[in-house]
Amino acid sequence: MESRASSEWSLFILRTVEITISIMVILFLLIRLLIQTYYPDVIQGKEISNPIIYQEQVIPGTPVRLKIPSLNINTSLESVGLTSKGAVEVPKVYTNAAWYNLSPRPGEIGNSIIDGHSGWKNGVRSVFDNLYKIKKGDKLYVEDEKGVVTVFVVRDFKPYGPKDDVSAVFNSSDERAHLNLITCVAAWDVKQKSPNDRFIVFSDKEI
Repeated sequence: MESRASSEWSLFILRTVEITISIMVILFLLIRLLIQTYYPDVIQGKEISNPIIYQEQVIPGTPVRLKIPSLNINTSLESVGLTSKGAVEVPKVYTNAAWYNLSPRPGEIGNSIIDGHSGWKNGVRSVFDNLYKIKKGDKLYVEDEKGVVTVFVVRDFKPYGPKDDVSAVFNSSDERAHLNLITCVAAWDVKQKSPNDRFIVFSDKEI
């Protein structure tokens, strides 16, 4: 009788061990499947050297001030659209510059546009009188309504005639943020140029 009970107990233990092993195998396979699904590089023994870091994109506010320390420019920004003839409007106050509000806000991807007067009539100084003195590498500072300042670095500058293609001034495809400044021909060059010529400064957001 004792021998039979002992045999049944041994069989019970054996079956319990078999069931436990089976459960452990199933759990191992489930865990492996989950890891392979969500972390394939771990299963394949690969090192994740360049993890993707998702950062919240901050939307710039409406620009309200432009500073160009190298030219002693510190001016308020108006917000302008298009004239009835389809041209970019200019600031109403000659000592102000103006952000073209159909272009990206400074700091957003694309070409943001700011324009301003130069060579104002009767010898009155205007905001971009000295823009032609700009140099590559000079920095432009745009402050938005929230007090956030975005910095741009001058890449290039050149005059444009009335018949020149200006698509590069308003459009870009490199997925970066740019700021381009536009003014009419400065008084220093008005005799050599057409009154319809424009001087353009190209700048890129500082990284």
